[in-house]
Amino acid sequence: MAQLRVALAQINTVVGDLEANAASVVAEVQRATALGAHLVVFPELTLTGYPPEDLLLKHGFVDDVAAVLAELAHQTGSTMVVVGYVEAIDDERTAADVLAPRHDSLHHLEGTAPRRHLANAAAICQHGQILATIRKQLLPNYGVFDEQRWFDPGAAAPIVLEVEGRRVGFTICEDLWSPDGPARALADAGAEVLCNLNASPYSRNRLGDRHRLVAERATATSTTICYVNQVGGQDELVFDGASFVTGPDGTVLAQAAQFEPELLVVDIGGGPADPEVSSIEPRHAQLLDPLAEVYAALVLGVRDYFRKNRFTDAIIGLSGGIDSSLVAAVAVDALGAEHVHGIALPSRYSSDGSRSDAEDLARRLGIDCAVIAIEPAHQAFTEMLADQLGTPLVGLTDENLQARIRAVTWMAMSNATGAIVLTTGNKSELATGYSTLYGDSAGGFAVIKDVVKTLVYDLCRHRNAVAISRGEVPPISEAVLDKPPSAELRPDQRDDQSLPPYEVLDPIICAYVEDDQTSADLIAQGHDPVLVAKVVGLIDGAEYKRRQSPLGVRITTKAFGRDRRMPITTRYVPRSRG
Repeated sequence: MAQLRVALAQINTVVGDLEANAASVVAEVQRATALGAHLVVFPELTLTGYPPEDLLLKHGFVDDVAAVLAELAHQTGSTMVVVGYVEAIDDERTAADVLAPRHDSLHHLEGTAPRRHLANAAAICQHGQILATIRKQLLPNYGVFDEQRWFDPGAAAPIVLEVEGRRVGFTICEDLWSPDGPARALADAGAEVLCNLNASPYSRNRLGDRHRLVAERATATSTTICYVNQVGGQDELVFDGASFVTGPDGTVLAQAAQFEPELLVVDIGGGPADPEVSSIEPRHAQLLDPLAEVYAALVLGVRDYFRKNRFTDAIIGLSGGIDSSLVAAVAVDALGAEHVHGIALPSRYSSDGSRSDAEDLARRLGIDCAVIAIEPAHQAFTEMLADQLGTPLVGLTDENLQARIRAVTWMAMSNATGAIVLTTGNKSELATGYSTLYGDSAGGFAVIKDVVKTLVYDLCRHRNAVAISRGEVPPISEAVLDKPPSAELRPDQRDDQSLPPYEVLDPIICAYVEDDQTSADLIAQGHDPVLVAKVVGLIDGAEYKRRQSPLGVRITTKAFGRDRRMPITTRYVPRSRG
């Protein structure tokens, strides 16, 4: 039986940078060709970058994609290249042939011109021309996906090509998920190998889900499946790569690395039902453990947000606490110590330990740390407002004032230096509103906004363990890990005076936010009704704050932001489950 050499090009694209994305494709094709590849496959929407969102509504953008694709196809030679792009199908008669029908209300908004027919497509290019076009049929419209806003579904017309004696079919992302979808049709049409183009965002445990699903589809269709995925950060999304090849028995036969660009080259020989797959470059990658995986996602998300938006330096308010310590460690690993700048802003309530812990963290990470006491500003604001209000500032008003003075200070430093502020709030705080609007929630990028507090501690210990394994000084001291969390905005303040212990709070947050359970569901599971009512009330009441918070790295299946779209104004009260 003929041997087919396939290259899966796990690349990091930039949304909208069409020429640079095309140049990356050309470079990888040259590498794959030099390694003897017959077929090189790129991720979903490679030329546009993923997700292009409402750039797709701009006719000029779509036309530019077509021009870049034509130039790219012209450069191809004997190696077959499969590359994702957006295809405009403007002729209504042609659209009737290549696009599945959809309801008119999805084509245009009332009072506007009908939008263009667009397909999430992949071009198969060889010998200077486009041989065929694959169109995505199943358009996801859940979670972070909103593809029905922009695309029409492709019609069911399986295309199977013979490449080096093997019959190969192609699917785009979601088309592989349905048991009775395009993958089944391609197998029925004789495909022995399926190449699946993906832009699948990272979330915890997602790779295991992919392996299981692809194994199911491979065994059901008796095909070898080559799964190629995008890598890199795009706004709040992180794509983890981790491309792989699965045999007809469901076994993963080759595995690319996570969170790194890579060209996975494999030989597929043997018979269709019993293929012989050998990895040419690289060897079978070692997968990361769960904590290392999350940490790598945070680092890549920060690095690419800075790189792709042309930022270089970060400012972090160092409080001596666990959250700012983790954010600083991630920032150093993403940007380098010389590009991370700490600012300690002690108040009249800051403990000596917190001040020394912040300075110690800076020394361990090798970053500079400015110390600016906020007492003069605090006193001036207190006197000014007390005169106006006719009463001294106390309680929450005074606490929030301090947080906002700090925000004004680091935002001024940001304006003066061009560095952007990394906020340090975690998901537990954002969920319950345990943050100050225009205070500690202010900034340019929220590194750990999708990381609950208990996971913050686990990640800090993981990062320390990595340092120890390298013979380095752990970045986060035991003093920081051991002391009770506190905002230090009043004497002897601790988080557990306002919130339940995090080991109790976090499971409720995850169930209510990520699993969409109601308070009645939680009570039925045995959670204390009073505690559930308090936590759910805090989460619902803080929605207006979250709408105004900066974006940050997504690591779960439901992060605050584009994943979870809850109304601010609502009076829903769940009925009991008795």
